[in-house]
Amino acid sequence: MATPKDIERKWYILDATNKPLGRLATEAARLLRGKHKPIFTPHIDTGDHVIVINAEKVLLTGNKLQQKKYYQHSRYPGGLKAVDYQTLLATKPERAIEKAVKGMVPHNRLGRKIMTKIRIYRGGEHPHAAQKPEVWNFES
Repeated sequence: MATPKDIERKWYILDATNKPLGRLATEAARLLRGKHKPIFTPHIDTGDHVIVINAEKVLLTGNKLQQKKYYQHSRYPGGLKAVDYQTLLATKPERAIEKAVKGMVPHNRLGRKIMTKIRIYRGGEHPHAAQKPEVWNFES
């Protein structure tokens, strides 16, 4: 079992260009959770930091652009807002990827801690060059 002193965190870059949203999100969640490491322990955050670039170039297959909805509620009566993913990807593509990854990590305090290690950027530039991130290649 891993202990907090055994964990070495790396930084990885995922390029979202022409990648399906679900495949990108599963790979990001896997890296964030640390399942690619031999010291993976389910109740400890053993994952790495993930930088997602080119978020506006992510793909949705089939008719999901028109049919899939993003829901948000203000917690007031009648406060439900629904936006289709075509509009969401045009205005806030970072939120679409964040929502997909958040659904794939644990829904507890560990998952909230894990979600602080992902950074999503609309374009190809990011301000994390000092961390020396490695490009993570994965098949879509």
